Amino acid sequence: MAEDIVKHSVHTLVFRSLKRSHDMFLHDNSLPMKRDKESDQVKSMCKIRDEYFLVKDLVSPKETLTSTRNPVTGAYSSNQVSEVPPLIQGTHPYPSTPGVALTLEMAVNNRSPSKAGVEQLMSNLPSTTSQFHSHKESSGVMDIQQKALATGGKERLGPPSKALVSVGGTKPSTALVQQKKAATLPKPQWHPPWKLMRVISGHTGWVRSVAVEPGNQWFATGSADRTIKIWELGSGKLKLSLTGHISTVRGLAVSPRQPYLFSCGEDKQVKCWDLEYNKVVRHYHGHLSAIYSLDLHPTIDVLLTCGRDATARVWDMRTKACIHTLTGHTSTVAVVKCQAVEPQVITGSHDCTIRLWDLAAGKSKVTLTNHKKSVRSVVLHPTQFSFASASPDNIKQWKFPDGNFLQNLIGHNSIVNCMAVNSDGVLVSGGDNGTMHFWDWRTGYNFQRLQASVQPGSLDSEAGIFAMTFDLSSSRLITCEADKTIKIYKEDDTASEETHPVNWKPEILKRKRY
Repeated sequence: MAEDIVKHSVHTLVFRSLKRSHDMFLHDNSLPMKRDKESDQVKSMCKIRDEYFLVKDLVSPKETLTSTRNPVTGAYSSNQVSEVPPLIQGTHPYPSTPGVALTLEMAVNNRSPSKAGVEQLMSNLPSTTSQFHSHKESSGVMDIQQKALATGGKERLGPPSKALVSVGGTKPSTALVQQKKAATLPKPQWHPPWKLMRVISGHTGWVRSVAVEPGNQWFATGSADRTIKIWELGSGKLKLSLTGHISTVRGLAVSPRQPYLFSCGEDKQVKCWDLEYNKVVRHYHGHLSAIYSLDLHPTIDVLLTCGRDATARVWDMRTKACIHTLTGHTSTVAVVKCQAVEPQVITGSHDCTIRLWDLAAGKSKVTLTNHKKSVRSVVLHPTQFSFASASPDNIKQWKFPDGNFLQNLIGHNSIVNCMAVNSDGVLVSGGDNGTMHFWDWRTGYNFQRLQASVQPGSLDSEAGIFAMTFDLSSSRLITCEADKTIKIYKEDDTASEETHPVNWKPEILKRKRY
């Protein structure tokens, strides 16, 4: 008959468990272990070999070398050649002087010149003309030169002397040491100022996106009123309104090869509109949150989108299949751009980074972490192999394909929502407070600043610019703003370099600030 099981209280059971744990782990294992001298020695030798193997066997001091070195030829004895680092032979140990030949005695092993060599050099120096400077000045110059010779050229001559020296008894000439000028910024190219040409009203919400068609006849805008409107570029008249999105339209792109208009919005939808029938023919499903931007590949039928789910997606335009999901960003991907050459995809994100992607592999090639705040806009130069990115801290220019930093464009102190660049090298940045800065792309010179005025009836706080683009002729700038209007700017035809001079002064080129 089995014995009755003794029932203990929870307190007793917990105490016994604690006691067993204490006996197992703290009885004797907690005592400090004795150090093994042999193990410590092996550890020390391994560390020396791994970390200091390049310097642990260097030759000691000059005294040990002089005893094994031939004073005439400068060669080491045969048993020490492998242990002594190679001696790099220099050239003339002091500044060259006209009329003085470099002898073997002077040149061997960069030794200081002999007394006879110094005397020969001093005797061949041109004489000083007394009518231009006093004997005291000439003796001072000779002392400096003799000091430089005696030190083997290691002590450089002082600031350039203004002494005049006559060469060969002819007309005296100024013997000055040429100082190298500090590098200066190149002069910026002159660009005519831009002025407001037309204001287009029609949307009932913030205008968030714009795209110009390849024929340069019309352009499309997407708005927070959930509609896409198509306008004539020349007259600004409304041609068509497309409805179908159920939230803000954040991105638009017109295909150059098919009669298709692509749109994306905060409703997680990507739509393909057939402009012959003015209706949606395809949907691209996959994004998990709002979609902020899209772009078309210039040579192949590929569509790229990005959004709040921290991913960018590559779609087959025809089959609607998601080819790649580009993951790596840790926050909203605000902008995606595509080009025909490597790297084919560029994304900017609110995680303050820019990534350059390999489209074939679907992997990130380069991550640029120079920005300190969120990147909301990226623009590619139409002719140069470079691009610019905008952040509230500053605008940065980069060079493809590795994303090498070029320069900072400093001065637009606001949240920069959008940028555009034309073939004339004019870069425009639009801010959240309605400010527009015009830059010279090559030099980064800010040649014009504008403050967009809100339309009557709107609040001053609605002076924000959300999207902008140049038309294909680079002569019109289209902006989409928070006061529900579309503004078109053009160059001032009456301006010239005389009426609007470049207010630019050459500055010393500063070190690049990343």
